[in-house]
Amino acid sequence: MLTRSRIESPTVDIKGRVALTGRPGVGKTTLIERVIERLGIDAGGMVTKEIRTCGHRVGFSVVDVGTGEEGVLAHIHHQGGPRMGRYCVNVRDLETIGLRAIERSLERGCLTVIDEVAPMEITSPGFVPLIERALESGVPLLVSTHAHLQHAIVHRVRRELTLVRVRMGNRDRLVEEVSALLIDPETAPEIASIGL
Repeated sequence: MLTRSRIESPTVDIKGRVALTGRPGVGKTTLIERVIERLGIDAGGMVTKEIRTCGHRVGFSVVDVGTGEEGVLAHIHHQGGPRMGRYCVNVRDLETIGLRAIERSLERGCLTVIDEVAPMEITSPGFVPLIERALESGVPLLVSTHAHLQHAIVHRVRRELTLVRVRMGNRDRLVEEVSALLIDPETAPEIASIGL
């Protein structure tokens, strides 16, 4: 695991709004976690992570960035929710943990993480309106999007936020660049192009 030094200023003022995009498994969630650690700031919102059993992916969890509360976003053995490939989405945990975490973060005005805007998350009727609210809020945002999802809210996120493309070859060096974009959005033109 890469170790990065933490920014030492206790008064880091986060103003940026960044969207990460990339293929599944490229490391968008890991990049988000490293950026939060690097900045050493108060952040809220949600991240999603793989659930693995015996080396095989069996589902995805949803984690509240602020509290660490964790639930099941989707699982091969979950019953009663929308089906996405071999997974069944647990809309209840998505809404009670993930969406609630985003709402709390927006109310507090801290860096709000939304990982990720993807087909499973969009199954919740409240997800897209909440993303629209986040975009209209002016709150600092760090959002990841599914690379191939063609949905109006994804297009809006990519259009309104500084877009950074995450690849295996650039994800490690992006920690510094994304951190800089969040601190000083004026650096966007020269930094965002490195992901292209």
